Amino acid sequence: MAVVDDEHLLAIYLNDHLAGSCAGAALARRIARTHPAGPSAPDLRRLAREVAEDRDELVGLMRALGVRPRRYRMVLGAAAEKAGRLKPNGRLVRRSPLSDLLEAEAMRTGVQGKLALWRALRTVARDDLMDSRLRVLEARAERQADILDARQAEAARALRPDPATDGTGAAAHRRPS
Repeated sequence: MAVVDDEHLLAIYLNDHLAGSCAGAALARRIARTHPAGPSAPDLRRLAREVAEDRDELVGLMRALGVRPRRYRMVLGAAAEKAGRLKPNGRLVRRSPLSDLLEAEAMRTGVQGKLALWRALRTVARDDLMDSRLRVLEARAERQADILDARQAEAARALRPDPATDGTGAAAHRRPS
């Protein structure tokens, strides 16, 4: 059995997060693209931009730590996001409100993972400048989580049945009294 050194474990950990960040960047772009208007549109566009910037920051931090980013992990992450679109959502050819809720929840989970990453990297930060960068990234991830919490609540409200229907979109039938 081969012994794996700590540097190799760090490389695996960071490349796993890199794969997730590529998936997250693709999903954030998709969320922003499918919601181009409305009160949350500017926040969603900013979220998409920041998640892509965070991915680039991760690559920079990996290089600063002497860890080589694995391109195939980046490709796998982006492919995983595309595969995630194949989940059943109650509709065959159109987007469902359920898609919005599931995407918001997936992004929120990813942002929580990213926040944990930034905090873990602070323990191996090589200097005050790296620690400072990581603190900024932590604060940004917390703001991103707030945006996604609002998006999730908005998407959940869209699933609430209309009292004028029977929950399927068909007009509710009332018995005459």
